Amino acid sequence: MPKYKITLVRSGISFTFDNSTSLLQAIEQQAIQPEYGCRTGFCGHCRATVLSGKWHYHELPLAFTRSEQILLCCAVVDSDLDLDL
Repeated sequence: MPKYKITLVRSGISFTFDNSTSLLQAIEQQAIQPEYGCRTGFCGHCRATVLSGKWHYHELPLAFTRSEQILLCCAVVDSDLDLDL
């Protein structure tokens, strides 16, 4: 399984991520508590801005996002990712 570098730019934290959990859970393990609600892509509370990198969703979430935004609870990471968190 590929490993990607996730950088939380505002927090100054970087870590390795392999898509084995949700990105939301991996960020929580770094002692960062982003907002969230449903953890299934329905509510949109875990929306974050991507500064660089690629991702996709296995299933499109119901919550609205803009092209530069990601839902941390249900995104699959495809490259190193810089987030505005």
